[in-house]
Amino acid sequence: MKSCSGARTAVIVGAGVAGLTAASALARRGWRVEIAEAAPATATSGWGLCLTGPALRALDELGLADRCLAEGYGMAGITHVDVNGESADRVQLPRLIGAERPAMVGMARPVLHRILRETAERSGVVVHYGMTVAAVDQEQELVRVRFSDGTVRQFALLVGADGIRSSVRALLGLATSLDYHGQMVWRALVPRPPWATRIHQFAGEVNTAGLIPISGSQAYVFLTENGVGHSALPDAELAPRLRQLLGAFPGRVKEICPLVSASESVVRRPVRTALLAGAWNRGNGVVIGDAAHAPAPQTASGAALAIEDGLVLAHELARHESVGAGLESFVNRRARRCRTLVQTSRVIVGLEQAQRHDKAYPLVNGCHQQMAEPA
Repeated sequence: MKSCSGARTAVIVGAGVAGLTAASALARRGWRVEIAEAAPATATSGWGLCLTGPALRALDELGLADRCLAEGYGMAGITHVDVNGESADRVQLPRLIGAERPAMVGMARPVLHRILRETAERSGVVVHYGMTVAAVDQEQELVRVRFSDGTVRQFALLVGADGIRSSVRALLGLATSLDYHGQMVWRALVPRPPWATRIHQFAGEVNTAGLIPISGSQAYVFLTENGVGHSALPDAELAPRLRQLLGAFPGRVKEICPLVSASESVVRRPVRTALLAGAWNRGNGVVIGDAAHAPAPQTASGAALAIEDGLVLAHELARHESVGAGLESFVNRRARRCRTLVQTSRVIVGLEQAQRHDKAYPLVNGCHQQMAEPA
């Protein structure tokens, strides 16, 4: 990594959704941006995700919304199905990028990462794989960073976009708890059934399941397992156990079980949330995305918040003469929106566990309506 210090230089830790978006947005405004990513360049990144209207609106500013729509699966809303297999609620999501384009898109997470990475690299961003930050010191208007390879550099801006277990957050002295909510979420990549043209979520007697199309040929099934401790299972047990859990549901969920049998990609992850109650910044360092605010997945808005963070960060830094003032303005602009979504997602988790789906559905819809407001 070449030496670089002074004005308008930035290092971003984490080449995920938040980090890559922030990198492109900053580079377009004249910043010299580098990314340190701990994983190797060949690492894949999950199965699928849903980009709701706010995410598409932000991506449209980078000229990427139509590309995501072309490589994913456009949808209009969510169908909630009750324990008897009957439709209980239909949510039509706001179309924030025009009436002629979908309200949201499901897509494979590696595809989104490829699009964001290619865009960042075309903007001049340099990504260093297999590298992270080991130490941080604030030096007047600069941040002195020691990398995991032993090199020491100075930058005008340090951005921690390294996820819910952020090391940058700790290095900046910003403390928060990671809260486990007694749920494990299962996901499996499957062929898309012909009827899956929107998100379907199915309420069960104990658990909740769903299906999200991510392309014309693929979808991913998810199942939220309630009332379980945080534990790991051997890989060989994942698919059989997921089929067993899905087998308790009536109707269309049963159709998914044979698809899971053929899936070679089943994962099981804990439902955790995190929220920085105070500042997200210290000196010329800041954390964004899940490092600052990680909601439960029930709102399908984590990616939208992360993408918005990247753009708003660049906007606010451009509006202020000093990096410190820009970071303060960024946090002030984002904190309430992100805090409300994380806190609401925690309430939704509790209602889901109590089988109060009738109370949870309006809250999910309310989150989407609130997120439709300007970022």
